[in-house]
Amino acid sequence: MKMRLNKKNLRFWASSFAILLTPLLATGQTTEKKEGGFVLDKIIAKVDNYIVLKSELESAYQSFLTDGNPGSEEAKCGLLNRMVMNKVMVAKAEIDSVIVTDLEVDQNTTQRMQIILQNYGNSQEELERNYGKTFEQIKAELHDQIREQLLGREMTERITKDITITPSEVKKFYNKIPSDSLPFYSADAVIGQIVKVAKVSAQQKNEAKSKLEDLRSRFLNGENWNELAKKYSEDPSAQSNGGEMGYFGRGSMVPEYEAMAFKLTKGEVSHPFESQYGYHIMQLIDRRGNEYNSRHILLKAIPSQADIQRATFYLDSLRRKIQKDSITFEQAAKLYSDDKETKGHTGYFTDSDGGTKIAIDKTLDPAVYFVIDTLKLGSISRPLPYRTKDTQQEAVRIIYFKAKLPPHQANLKDDWHRIQSAALAEKKDKAINKWFIKSRQDVFINIDPNYKGCKIIE
Repeated sequence: MKMRLNKKNLRFWASSFAILLTPLLATGQTTEKKEGGFVLDKIIAKVDNYIVLKSELESAYQSFLTDGNPGSEEAKCGLLNRMVMNKVMVAKAEIDSVIVTDLEVDQNTTQRMQIILQNYGNSQEELERNYGKTFEQIKAELHDQIREQLLGREMTERITKDITITPSEVKKFYNKIPSDSLPFYSADAVIGQIVKVAKVSAQQKNEAKSKLEDLRSRFLNGENWNELAKKYSEDPSAQSNGGEMGYFGRGSMVPEYEAMAFKLTKGEVSHPFESQYGYHIMQLIDRRGNEYNSRHILLKAIPSQADIQRATFYLDSLRRKIQKDSITFEQAAKLYSDDKETKGHTGYFTDSDGGTKIAIDKTLDPAVYFVIDTLKLGSISRPLPYRTKDTQQEAVRIIYFKAKLPPHQANLKDDWHRIQSAALAEKKDKAINKWFIKSRQDVFINIDPNYKGCKIIE
């Protein structure tokens, strides 16, 4: 299916490719009216033994609209086209003997279920009530979807792995867009941060380890691990899994956790040990080769006000050095920041394409927005309280308001990275379409007559 290139779909090209990599788990039940009553959902496309449900398309379309894209039947057809492509990829993967391991599928399913549970306050009952299905049914459906996702991703990578984009191709892509159809971008900003996690004092650490030693003794004396984990563990997933992590292989967990798993014998319970998430006690449930199943109880050693104050003094001193040009912000972020995500970009926040110009009204974290709203251009804030995203640790940070770009129409000078991403996405999209046209001859495809207008198999 061809799409006309204009300001409505430049952003579409940059984001639509991701639909191939996104598993769809409908968040509610849809019904299709039928004579004599209602039936649950409806199959709208079939590729060999793989199906696309109407609810999946509607869910993808709602996400598409939520991302700020304009709605249209053409856009919905584009989404269905990509979903069918994904099914063809999965079917072709089966034909071509492309595989993903059960371990990889299990790990991704466990991680995704943990994220979904967090969205429901770690309440399994609330999750089941919203989906109208049991926890195990939801997990089984997600397991199948993730397997398809991983197969689709593997095929996508095979098709597009050698595709690159040259500067001349970026310019050619840009020049194809009529000047009156170029996207209009709201105000952008270049903003950085340096984060310092508060180092927990020995006293606080000893308190956490002492509590875990007590929980270990209680378990060894006959108390139920699941109940102890649900009551005391600070790992949110413990409310649903009682601390049991499922099977993981080498390289899947943080090094300290994995090292302990391979140190213990089956059934053995560790003494407290530390990882970036806090302190754990672990019981090894089973090990088979390089895979292991374990359960743990996590306690976080909470920094005292004195610990936080030390981090604050540290960043305040670093801030003064930057202001005096003793060190650049970029150097300081690379050497001293505790935030891995921004540290890898010399301290700067990035958008989904890796660019450092952030849309203030859409991409920027509200907490950061309120800080830069009080800063002069080129200035650095005083140390501010912060909680890290990945490990939820107490920390402080300084914010650097480097530059601001006013609202403007897309141009190569200011928006090279965005246009480059869109051009590369279009090139990959064409390669996938070309592959699809060739590969669809190898599989059976049937599309619901209501969607024949999308011309997916013509």
